[in-house]
Amino acid sequence: MNTSIKKRLVGNFMLVIVMTVLILEVFLINAVKKYYYKSMEEILSHQIILSTEFYSRYFSSNRLEDIIIDDIDVFWRQTEAQVQILDLEGKVLMDSIGASHSSSIINTNDVTKALEGEKGIWIGNVDYDTSAVMAVSYPLIVEGKPIGVLRFVSSLRNANRIIKNIAKILLIVGFTVILISGVLSIFLANTIIQPLKEVTTVAEKMAGGQLKIRSRKRFDDELGKLSDTLNYMAEELIRKEQLKTDFISSISHELRTPLTSIKGWAITLKSDESKDEQLLIDGLDIIEKESERLSNMVEELLDFSRFISGRITLNKEGIDIIESIAQIGKQFQFRAKEKNIQYNVYYDTNLSHVIADANRIKQVLINLLDNAFKFTPKGGIVTLMAKEEEENILIQIEDNGCGIDEEDLPYIKEKFYKGRNSKSNSGLGLSICDEIIKLHGGSMEIKSELNQGTKVTISIPIKGVENQ
Repeated sequence: MNTSIKKRLVGNFMLVIVMTVLILEVFLINAVKKYYYKSMEEILSHQIILSTEFYSRYFSSNRLEDIIIDDIDVFWRQTEAQVQILDLEGKVLMDSIGASHSSSIINTNDVTKALEGEKGIWIGNVDYDTSAVMAVSYPLIVEGKPIGVLRFVSSLRNANRIIKNIAKILLIVGFTVILISGVLSIFLANTIIQPLKEVTTVAEKMAGGQLKIRSRKRFDDELGKLSDTLNYMAEELIRKEQLKTDFISSISHELRTPLTSIKGWAITLKSDESKDEQLLIDGLDIIEKESERLSNMVEELLDFSRFISGRITLNKEGIDIIESIAQIGKQFQFRAKEKNIQYNVYYDTNLSHVIADANRIKQVLINLLDNAFKFTPKGGIVTLMAKEEEENILIQIEDNGCGIDEEDLPYIKEKFYKGRNSKSNSGLGLSICDEIIKLHGGSMEIKSELNQGTKVTISIPIKGVENQ
C-alpha cells in the first residue's frame, strides 16, 4: 500500500511538473520566435517606408518603368533584402535577385493589402529558397494614388537557426528541471510516506494488543494529528480494559457477598436444632433482602445487555408526569426520615402530559434519587423538581452530598465506570439512565463539585420521538 501511495504521489508531482515545464517551453519558444520575427518585420518595415518616401519625394514625376530602367538602385539602397516591384495587378516588374516566378502575378496577403493602400506582411515558402521567407509590401503612391507595390523579401534561415538553438537550450533546461524535480518529488513523497508507514506499524502493533506502544509525532500536521489520535485511542482502550477488569472483579465480589450471606444463613437455619423462631425469622429476612439485592444486580446487568444489543423497547404512551413524580416523591419519604435528610419535592401543577414509557422514567428517577440519598449525609438536603420549558419537561435532582471528583465527572456516565466515591454495585446505573433518556429523545446533564453536591438535569421532549 505504501509503495502504491508513493508511486501515486511521485506520479502526480511529476505530471504537474512535466505539464508546467511543457507549457512554459511552448510559451517561451513562441515568445522567442515572435520576438525575432517581430524584430525582422520592424526592420523591413522601416526600410521599405524610407524607400517609398524617398521615391515619392524625388522620383514621383518619373514613370515607374523609367525608374526601373535608369534608377533602380533607389529602391534597394536602404536594404539588403530581396527587392521586388509589382504593378497594380500584382505582376512582378523587377526582382533584385532575378528570381524566376512560376507565375508573374503575386497575390499573397501582403500584396493584396498593399494594393489596398496599407502595409502588408506575409510569411511563407517560395520556390527559389529552401527556407521560409518574410515579405513586407508597401504601396508606391503618387498624388494620393497607388501606382505600384514595393516588396522587400528576406529569408528566415538565420532567424530560424537562432530560434532553434535557443529552443534547444530551453529544452535542455526544461529536461534538467524535470530531472531535479523528479528527485525532489521522491524526497518529498518519502517525507509523507515514512511517517505514514511508522503510524501504520504502530497501529498494527496496537491491533495486536501492544497498547502501551506510542506513535512518535514528527510534524504538527494531519499525520501528527493521526499520531495523537492513535495514542489517545490506545490510552482509552487501556482505560476501558481496566474498567472492564475492575467491573468483573467488582461484580464478582458484589455477587459473592449476597450469595455467601444466603448460603451461610441457609446452613445456619438447617443446622439449628433448637428451632429458634426468632433466629428463623431473622435468617429468612436476611435471605430475602440479599436475594432482592442479587435480583436487582442481575436485572441491572440484563437491562445493560438489552441496551447494548439494541433489543430494548419502550412502551410509550401519554403519561401524567405529575402523577409519576408524586409517586416517586412519596416512595422516598420514609428513607428521608430514616436518614434525617430534608427531602423537597417541587413541580408545576399544570405540567403537560408526556409521550414516554412511564416505567422507564420511574426507573431513571428512582436510580438518580437512590444515588442522591446514598451520597448525602444525615442532615443533608435532597430536592426533586419538575417544570415545563418550551417543548420539554425538565426534571432536576439536586443534593448537597459529597459530590463527584472533577476527574471522574467526564466519565461518570460511561459503562462500568465507578468513581472514587462510588457505592454502585456494577457501575451501570447512570449509563442505563442515560440510554433510557436518549431513547426518549432527551438528554441528561450532570454537574457536580466535590464536597458541595450534585445536580442532575433531565430534559424530555413533551411530544416524544419515534421508537428506535
